Amino acid sequence: MPKTSKYLFITGGVLSSLGKGIASASIGLLLKQRGHSVTVLKFDPYINVDPGTMNPYQHGEVYVTDDGAESDLDLGHYERFLDVNMTKANNATAGQVYFEVIQRERRGEYLGKTVQVIPHITDELKRRMLAFDGKFDFVIIEIGGTVGDIESLPFMEASRQLTLELGRRRALNIHLTYVPYIRSAGELKTKPTQHSVKTLMEFGIMPDILLCRSEMKLGREMRQKIALFCNVEERSVIEALDAETIYDVPQMFAKRNLDDIICEKLNVRKRVPELDTWSRFTHRVRSPKHSITIGLAGKYIQYKDSYKSILEAFIHAGAVNNTRVNVRWIDSEEITQATVAEQLDGIDGLLVAPGFGSRGIEGKLLAIQYVREQNIPFFGICLGMQCAVIEFARNVVGLTKATSSEFKKNDQNVIDLLPEQKHITDKGGTMRLGAYPCHIASKRTQAYKAYRNEHISERHRHRYEFNNDFRDTLTAKGLVISGTSPDGRLVEIVELPHHRWFVGVQFHPELKSRAVTGHPLFIAFVKASLAHHLESIDA
Repeated sequence: MPKTSKYLFITGGVLSSLGKGIASASIGLLLKQRGHSVTVLKFDPYINVDPGTMNPYQHGEVYVTDDGAESDLDLGHYERFLDVNMTKANNATAGQVYFEVIQRERRGEYLGKTVQVIPHITDELKRRMLAFDGKFDFVIIEIGGTVGDIESLPFMEASRQLTLELGRRRALNIHLTYVPYIRSAGELKTKPTQHSVKTLMEFGIMPDILLCRSEMKLGREMRQKIALFCNVEERSVIEALDAETIYDVPQMFAKRNLDDIICEKLNVRKRVPELDTWSRFTHRVRSPKHSITIGLAGKYIQYKDSYKSILEAFIHAGAVNNTRVNVRWIDSEEITQATVAEQLDGIDGLLVAPGFGSRGIEGKLLAIQYVREQNIPFFGICLGMQCAVIEFARNVVGLTKATSSEFKKNDQNVIDLLPEQKHITDKGGTMRLGAYPCHIASKRTQAYKAYRNEHISERHRHRYEFNNDFRDTLTAKGLVISGTSPDGRLVEIVELPHHRWFVGVQFHPELKSRAVTGHPLFIAFVKASLAHHLESIDA
């Protein structure tokens, strides 16, 4: 274990969505591949305690860690790149910080003092920033939002104080900014970067390294200009060009010696990163042998980040199968009996996405019925699995009113709350969150063929469960319950044994998919979809 940790503060300027999360994950990967231990923390300046109650259109998907924390989707990037599990301590929000300080004040822990942003809020921020001190060689801290945002000011002040306290040999400030290309003028413009750095310096933070996001290559003259006006060494002005895939970013940074510069500035012994495995992975992502089309049926398809982890899991599984997965976005609200065949025509597999609420459910049921009857590979995740159970109950078993009590309460709620959940009223209080063990019943199932293990652990984010009152009725007609909780009470995986590949899971396997290795279920689903594709070509 390292006695002291080195700290990298990642900030962003000019505009949001420049890719601080990808930059943080990429830097972390380069340092890890040099043999260092690394963790990444995300500090979000919004007042919500967590993103759990946010609409996906507001914040993208909610990423869930093993310990059940509902967190920012950037934690997914950290886990996928670094192949490590994050915890609730890796994500902090302004809401959490203010809530903690107010609770302490109510308990009288401030001894009658006036509670203020400085020092009380900033002290709590620093405490959280130092949560892993001494446990990792490098702690990367990504601060959400952009420099100059009112809500980000306490976070900037906390990082300024911590940089001063740790010293220049232990703390480094990396600023991600934007260098736009004005097509009508045919030139890059550095003024947005200059103003962003000026604003950062007004908070007392001097950037050590600039990552300049641009769609055009920065020439030496341009880097010299940025270095001069931003008070940064020329070699520390590093272009961050648009990449074909986000997984190219670590190698792009390595070619520009970013990790060398970080190690030198922090007085860390340089080691050559081992990127051969990563290079083979990115080559397969860019230049696969095969190509398939998988339909993704959901109701948040207008904002692709709502299904971020699913999309990345397809990239990982595609690389393992040497296959490019083209996703066809299908709005489940627009699927009707008259259009379902047309909308699903030509797909090699269907994934019905997770979600909450009744909107778009009937469209999902029609899509599931179509692929079940056409023997097209199907993968249902969380609500997608529940829809598969409802569709089977209606169209195979004959329970024509079958539904979930989330949508309508009746005597055929094949999906329902557990008895002990029904008295809970707190928002989110009925949720099953985080990692839970699962036992796979038989080695003959698709689940076992994918995992090659009878005992697995997967992450959950849901409240409604398979209603055990209907277990015998549904299994008698051919539904196989291939995975349950160890005590057999909770249904985790269902499948149809005589179908090409038809699997529904109550958990979220996409949250444990990793670059290079992928996830067993996604790998198996892509493999089955590829087989279907090749057979349809031969036919």
